[in-house]
Amino acid sequence: MAYRLQKIMSRALARSFRQVYVARQRQAAVRRGAASLLGRPTAQDERVRASEADLAAGRAKRNGQRRNILLITVDQQRYDALGVNGGAVARTPAIDAIAATGINYRRAHVQNVVCMPSRSTMITGQHPLTHGVVTNGVALPEDAPSVAKLLRREAGYRTALIGKAHFEPHLDPLLKFYENRCAAEGWTGPWRGFEHVELSTHGPMGGHHYASWLWEQHPEVIGGFAGVLTGAGGGDTGGPEVAHNPIPRELYHTDWVADRTLAWLRSLPADDPWFCWMSFPDPHHPFDPPFDEVRDRIDWRELALPDRYLGTAGAAEEILSQRPRHWLDWYQGRFRNPEGGPVMFCPGRLTHDQVREVNGMIHVENELIDDACARVFADLRARGLDADIFYTSDHGELQGDYGLMFKGPYHVESLMRIPLVWRPARSAGIAAAEIAEPVGHVDLAPTFCRVAGVDIPEWMQGDALPTAAGGSDRRRVLTTFDSQFAAIGMHLRTIYRDGWICTAYLPRTRNAGGRFRMYWALWGTGTQVPDYDGSEGELYNLADDPRQWVNRWSDPSCRAWRDELVADLFEHLPPAREPALPVAAPT
Repeated sequence: MAYRLQKIMSRALARSFRQVYVARQRQAAVRRGAASLLGRPTAQDERVRASEADLAAGRAKRNGQRRNILLITVDQQRYDALGVNGGAVARTPAIDAIAATGINYRRAHVQNVVCMPSRSTMITGQHPLTHGVVTNGVALPEDAPSVAKLLRREAGYRTALIGKAHFEPHLDPLLKFYENRCAAEGWTGPWRGFEHVELSTHGPMGGHHYASWLWEQHPEVIGGFAGVLTGAGGGDTGGPEVAHNPIPRELYHTDWVADRTLAWLRSLPADDPWFCWMSFPDPHHPFDPPFDEVRDRIDWRELALPDRYLGTAGAAEEILSQRPRHWLDWYQGRFRNPEGGPVMFCPGRLTHDQVREVNGMIHVENELIDDACARVFADLRARGLDADIFYTSDHGELQGDYGLMFKGPYHVESLMRIPLVWRPARSAGIAAAEIAEPVGHVDLAPTFCRVAGVDIPEWMQGDALPTAAGGSDRRRVLTTFDSQFAAIGMHLRTIYRDGWICTAYLPRTRNAGGRFRMYWALWGTGTQVPDYDGSEGELYNLADDPRQWVNRWSDPSCRAWRDELVADLFEHLPPAREPALPVAAPT
């Protein structure tokens, strides 16, 4: 009954979004008409003027040929999703090929394990504590630093973001944020340094360009998508947020993102360098790829259970009981994990077959992404276009590990370690390599600057990615988590160094984060929130325990090493932004 109610609410919310979208369209038309009659520029006119001025300034500074940059991001993909990283199910030949001929970073970690902070780090080159988007629901300020704007202003780059952005909250029923309303108002940018934007999320929900295209051009397919954050069971097994989606492949958002990327790239003159961010919404839940593709590609019944799946409730409870309380509480249904997945989902009720079916859907989504990338790569080759190609994910997915699914305040490799591949442009003359040193998303923006021949500004906190094994003195990478709900008040600080993952827990707060009484009444009712005092933590030795099954935080033989890692962690964490940015929405 609860799942059914969530699904009904999700469909009602989609219709509500659409009604607000249509109202926004009409309001925008009235405003444009009034501005035209009065001979006054609109706010959008001012955006366009400023963006064109940046491009003109950059062209004036540009000397010599600049390298093109294609940044490909996916949402919630694990490190081991790719064949080149050990994945044994999904076929990913296109990404495997650029990894084989480029640079594969074997120890890339996110700076945050949820979407908005991670994506804000990519565009700013800053840690979440610095740019201020410490959790989902915090909008990145419009005047925040942007590597896209920098490349445009300093080197005359043409810039585009196509697909999922998520710099602003998506739970925005009145479409207050520009990211959610720009399609309704008829705009495709400029925004945050991108002259062109066409945005998408995970289906017909919201006010993005893809959702608008579906409602206006293909309304017959809207009902096939699963609802995000509903936890509703579907598919063959009743798996959470699984759906047999009858949508034709060419109408699904993965192909749409590739199609729109190709359309923009083909519109550019040959002599302008470009920075294009192609951002796929998958394999983030809901798990609803085109069902024809599922039937043709993978039979979930033939899949093995994940290597870190513990098999029985007793085994899972034994492992999870060694960790801070919210691990076991979530598995057993006492903690609802509203900051990482659908609150109606209880991991301990997952069946083996549900784990298999969810994994099967994810593998299909990963194959479709690889196919879409292959189309873009082929088009670049056919037109003789050279480019530096980067591929990464904003964070990982538990995907059955430890008996859990989705994400949240759980700092293990499943969520923190992500694929990161860079295939340098042929003109760069950089040899293929595998890099073991720790790197992170904070290093992407400085690397784009280096590729573009632009000085790395002081406000970027990362460093350009190393291009040769052993070519840097990097020792650590940091990850943070902060609750978006004040009622939870959980704060994790993590360091990876010398083959160890060490997470220190800060004391629980009650005044940091959003309150959202209506949403908390729905999502938080019945949840038990651990009252951490700051003495808790996690410590894993990846050499001896690659699955991170044994928490050695309280092991006396590791005490000195733990203390050294914690000291190193806090020595290198940047100070938190003051004042803190408000949490504007739950997600």
